[in-house]
Amino acid sequence: MVHQYQLNGYSIVLDTCSGSIHCVDDVAYDVIAMYESHTAEEITAAMLGKYGGREDVNEAEIRECIADVAALKEAGQLFTPDTFAPLAADFKNKSNVIKALCLHVAHTCNLNCSYCFASQGEYQGERALMSFEVGKQAIDFLIAHSGSRRNLEVDFFGGEPLMNWEVVKQIVAYAREQEKIHNKNFRFTLTTNGILIDDEVIEFSNREMDNVVLSLDGRKEVHDHLRKDCAGAGSYDRIVPKFQKFAAARGDKSYYIRGTYTHNNTDFTNDIFHMADLGFTELSMEPVVCAPEDPYALTEADLPVLYEQYEILAKEMLKRKREGRPFTFYHYMLDLTNGPCVYKRISGCGSGTEYMAVTPWGELFPCHQFVGDEAYSLGNIWDGVKNEAVQEEFRSCNAYAREECKDCWVKLYCSGGCAANAYHASGSIQGVYEYGCELFRKRMECAIMLKIAESEEGL
Repeated sequence: MVHQYQLNGYSIVLDTCSGSIHCVDDVAYDVIAMYESHTAEEITAAMLGKYGGREDVNEAEIRECIADVAALKEAGQLFTPDTFAPLAADFKNKSNVIKALCLHVAHTCNLNCSYCFASQGEYQGERALMSFEVGKQAIDFLIAHSGSRRNLEVDFFGGEPLMNWEVVKQIVAYAREQEKIHNKNFRFTLTTNGILIDDEVIEFSNREMDNVVLSLDGRKEVHDHLRKDCAGAGSYDRIVPKFQKFAAARGDKSYYIRGTYTHNNTDFTNDIFHMADLGFTELSMEPVVCAPEDPYALTEADLPVLYEQYEILAKEMLKRKREGRPFTFYHYMLDLTNGPCVYKRISGCGSGTEYMAVTPWGELFPCHQFVGDEAYSLGNIWDGVKNEAVQEEFRSCNAYAREECKDCWVKLYCSGGCAANAYHASGSIQGVYEYGCELFRKRMECAIMLKIAESEEGL
């Protein structure tokens, strides 16, 4: 499958199955578009008709271009057949090895963000804090089900995990002890709204957390509109200085300023640039996923604006990199030479199989976005996975599981998309969230263009 598009002066051709990307001139672009369905004579005649007025375009040059396309096809770099489909089911984890847990250490929060899927951390249930005993058992469960895998990941999530900070530290300490005993290496991530950050949190996190995710939606008026505390006051002024101090202290350790854009700020690039101007260099901005009747829900009419915004973002990132003040945008992180292996490109995130969420009382769910939905309760950290039917449902999620994905050029980049988004949009994890698909396709086009431009300019 071949995908062609033009962006920022580049004519780009992507061969989906090989991963080959070609930046070509106008003639080659049009030749490739006709190649599979027309003869060489028909292509030559069409090109002469379109470009006959150009001195650099003649029959010999066109036929040479056609021959070059044929050579690329022969080399497996264009029009590569899809050989992955029959293998998709075999790629999914069959060994019951678990590599990562998302620990919901706090089902409560000190903010009341309007769009939060977790309902102020309660997940449609009761407020609760994870005990150290449950956290300890979660670590034991992960080790016991990790097989020979050495590198294990644990995310501290909520709600707001800093509301249960002492237990977080206890869990980390216990996991470090177990590393030596079981020859494991734990990588920890903390996600926080920042209200309770202090020097001790910063020092501990910079020592123990491999990644920190800090929630900020951008400009003060945008952030404070939906990210309020329980008294209705905005949180921007309280958290930004703490985030700046935290990020500055991270050194070479990873962090992300993670925002959400909604119908209220479809000009979200201004929020990204605002965060970059505050000194943050690792940024992420996600589209809101919510009920369509919510006042901040993204609409079909927003799509052209959002497409333009992603283009503006890519061009500005290129400009700032030229100026020596670059920043990273999570959705534009793309390695065109050493990307994910075929297994990852087909099977995706591993929710429900390799990755699970743990509630404060030790119940297992496929990921944090399914917590509280009893139909998707997998079991618990003492007895293991008991709902094998649901787990098998998640095993079947891959880039080839949905009919809608069959002819999509981006399927080996999204791996079939987010099961939770599909479920909330269609009622089935085997469905699709088409709005998210549209945005993902645009982000990938922009990300590829950006990488091409950086390569050509030696940036």
